[in-house]
Amino acid sequence: MPAWRCPDAAYRVSPYTMSHTINNKAKLIARVRRLKGQIEAIERSLEAEAPCGEVLNLVASVRGAVTGLTAELIEDHIREHISHPDKDEDAARAQGAAELIDVIRTYLK
Repeated sequence: MPAWRCPDAAYRVSPYTMSHTINNKAKLIARVRRLKGQIEAIERSLEAEAPCGEVLNLVASVRGAVTGLTAELIEDHIREHISHPDKDEDAARAQGAAELIDVIRTYLK
């Protein structure tokens, strides 16, 4: 067993199904397929020796799409596995989760 693995570590997250990704699977797969199309557009523009400004714009659009997907997955993870701000009975935890979601949305814009 590698030294970094500690079998009695209480902080380890046990494997669990990410139900939010299963529930939103079709929507997430559609986003990934759009990303794939954007990546392929970058490849085509490089193959065609397009001007660097065009290639950079395509790369920027991919970056934005990946950032949006990342923000959505993190927000869903918070709502599903930490605290759902609209449903949590612990008001302080709900407020903290809502604030964290807002920070993530702002940071990943």
